[in-house]
Amino acid sequence: MGNELVQEQVVESKIFMIRGHKVMLDKDLAKLYGIKTRNLNKAVTRNLDRFPEDFMFQLTKDEFNNLMFQFGTSRWGGTRKMPSVFTEHGILMLSSVLKTKRAICVNIQIMRAFVKLRQILSMNKELAYKLTELERKIEKHDVEIQAIFEAIRKLMAPAPTKLKPQIGFKSDPNWKSDY
Repeated sequence: MGNELVQEQVVESKIFMIRGHKVMLDKDLAKLYGIKTRNLNKAVTRNLDRFPEDFMFQLTKDEFNNLMFQFGTSRWGGTRKMPSVFTEHGILMLSSVLKTKRAICVNIQIMRAFVKLRQILSMNKELAYKLTELERKIEKHDVEIQAIFEAIRKLMAPAPTKLKPQIGFKSDPNWKSDY
């Protein structure tokens, strides 16, 4: 009943970034847990003290409309109130509220998906840092290479012709000898 319940790609596709948090919608979680959304929300309401704002919050109308736009849908069933979303910590807390075997197995899969996303983001940050460092090194090398080319050009350029001083005796035309 474990891994075959929820495929990793399905869970990952249900995670959204809202208000700077990775979250899942109440209706998506209810579907994964095999219960109705209203039953999930009732369980949360009965245990509201376990779900502070950084664990769960309700979407604003703009956030909800933005999500519908992302999905390309004009309606979202019979939604009467704005959906709630759960952060990773809120989903963990759901496992203490929903005590079915399926909820436990699904929660494990969801937590694995969150960990995988965190690892991917971490790798992307590391890659971005390395790319920035490489760009800096290349810029530094470009300046150094340009200086080398400039020195070579100076060495290759013909020396400016200077008037050579005459060697030997010069006579002054205004000089008069007494002899």
